[in-house]
Amino acid sequence: MNTTADSERKTLILTGASRGIGHATVKRFSTAGWRVITCSRQPFPEDCPWDAGPDDHIVLDLASSADTHGAIALMKEKLKAQGSKLHALVNNAAISPKKPGGGRLNTIETDEEDWKTVFQINFFGPIMLARGLMDELVAAKGAVVNVTSIAGSRVHPFAGAAYSTSKAALAGLTREMASDFGPHGVRVNAISPGEIETSILSPGTEKLVAQIPQRRLGQPEEVARAIYFLCTDSSSYVNGAELHINGGQHV
Repeated sequence: MNTTADSERKTLILTGASRGIGHATVKRFSTAGWRVITCSRQPFPEDCPWDAGPDDHIVLDLASSADTHGAIALMKEKLKAQGSKLHALVNNAAISPKKPGGGRLNTIETDEEDWKTVFQINFFGPIMLARGLMDELVAAKGAVVNVTSIAGSRVHPFAGAAYSTSKAALAGLTREMASDFGPHGVRVNAISPGEIETSILSPGTEKLVAQIPQRRLGQPEEVARAIYFLCTDSSSYVNGAELHINGGQHV
């Protein structure tokens, strides 16, 4: 049980918390004694054993600008118990539309509305949240971590064109945010996962293992540890970086 007073506990807000990397990140920060406020499109599952979950969960549809602004107001209210301080914001939520049957959508095939929705969630959502919570981040001298992807730097066999280009844009946004937020005492970095072993792996991913120097898939816990590093004083002079977590797949 955490005995740290509420006013002294560090707080993380995490989008895309329901599975995979997000779920592993919740566990990593909770184990370290952080308060974790989760955000996802789904209500908090009743069978989840995490005691603080229902009170610290926000149902958020990042595809809706109005819903995002409403969620920011709710986040600010929840942060008052910590003196309106936010120590870390992790933008992990993302979508990647597929063809019927799970095939990759290229630039020609992707519907205009899908392009807009993907960029609203994967790109505009992170900057809306960071800007909306800037006062709380500045008060804590906090950190922002944007989750990009190896698909943002190459044409990926499974990730669609809209997803890949949104992640490339997010990498560029991370650099811009680092320059703008840095003078206010807030660091902004990105992590770029490669092929991570989760329940939503595309069929055929195992064939990519031969292209990875470490010859294996990554684990969500390995990504979560990197996120934690970028949110703590261990990375106090790291700003504007994109950390590759892919077993050397990018080289």
